Amino acid sequence: MQPTSLTRFAWLSIAAAIATMLLKGAAYHFTGSVGLLSDALESLVNLAGALMALVMLSIAARPPDEDHAYGHSKAEYFSAGAEGALIVVAAVSIAVAAVDRLMHPRPIQQVGLGLAVSVVAALLNLAVALVLLRAARTHRSATLQASSQHLLTDVWTTGGVLVGVGAVALTGWLVLDPLVALAVAVNIVWAGGRILRDSVAGLMDAALPAQEQRVLRELLARYAAEGIEYHALRTRRAGAHRFVSVHVLVPAEWTVQQGHDLLERIEADIRRALPPITVLTHLEPLGDPAAMADQDLHRADAP
Repeated sequence: MQPTSLTRFAWLSIAAAIATMLLKGAAYHFTGSVGLLSDALESLVNLAGALMALVMLSIAARPPDEDHAYGHSKAEYFSAGAEGALIVVAAVSIAVAAVDRLMHPRPIQQVGLGLAVSVVAALLNLAVALVLLRAARTHRSATLQASSQHLLTDVWTTGGVLVGVGAVALTGWLVLDPLVALAVAVNIVWAGGRILRDSVAGLMDAALPAQEQRVLRELLARYAAEGIEYHALRTRRAGAHRFVSVHVLVPAEWTVQQGHDLLERIEADIRRALPPITVLTHLEPLGDPAAMADQDLHRADAP
């Protein structure tokens, strides 16, 4: 699937956000519950995040150009980071509304109708979240991963709100409604912080996960039988794309053609093992002191 097709998942997220926002807004209108208001506010954040995702997925799908030789895939991390920040803003708004309701309690009206509408919204969010999660794993999309995590958090949030509103209806303890809203705010902050952490890691060129690095090392180790060594293995990820560079050391008596053929085999093996990936190899002779001097992440400048 080409990257541009990922935007259809953003459109799905936008449609779901609008539908759930309207449903949860109606539930708040029926009941007057600040807990349900907090749930509706999070759906507004979902909509803003989905719109941001649409823009960033469109940018990330652009091919490399003269000014962006490595492509535009890092744009996805801006979307994920923005969604994380929006989640935190929503949590603050929810907390403010909850504190005000603690100070000025109000009875909840038409509980049954409000809860029924919220259940429909939660089921819709759950269905869309599972679709986005599967797409995120298939296409290794940071944007879709953040959106799916946010929607799953929204489902848990709605579940907590429903329990709180139901408890108020059963016990008559109006204080439970704003307390549940505060708990929702804390949960949202946690989810937003996790999304922000992941997006920052991508923007900071964090290395590939340990499991994928292990695949690379096992693949390179298979060439040891041919008298080949390697060092300076470096990896990073930008959106759905991976990048790896490695220095390959071969016997000094090899011809340029032999070394070139070996690197072509190694690069092809890596591309098959971890697609999509860009591989940069550097050929060096075994036994050359200069070849052994650049194993560190930053080679020291010659005096």
